[in-house]
Amino acid sequence: MAKWTPKHEAPEPLEGPVVATITGGTIIWFVLFLVQVPFYGWFDDRDLTWWVWTCLAGAGLGLIGIWYVRGRDAALKRHAAAQAAEAAPGHAAPTTAAPGHAAPTEAAPTQTAPADPGKAAPGA
Repeated sequence: MAKWTPKHEAPEPLEGPVVATITGGTIIWFVLFLVQVPFYGWFDDRDLTWWVWTCLAGAGLGLIGIWYVRGRDAALKRHAAAQAAEAAPGHAAPTTAAPGHAAPTEAAPTQTAPADPGKAAPGA
């Protein structure tokens, strides 16, 4: 079997209103669940209760998705701000650290010992 090789580069990932999209989808799943609950007996008579529970599962997984994409969006914004701070001339990068990580510290300047112990360091 021949090895598969791509014929072109992969496209850039699509970026858009991800949080709004996931939130909208979660709301739709939850509304579908609420619409079907009054008809639970009808679904049960036809052995289709999985339709109701699928909508509830979609809403629950959507809540996890909202939590995830909000964190991802915040991380992307922090990264972009850090990149902009590094690129700006004459501006120091922020010293705030991500939760669970130590903040960067500046090392104090150190004096080096003279190469020859008999010679004094200039300015000493």
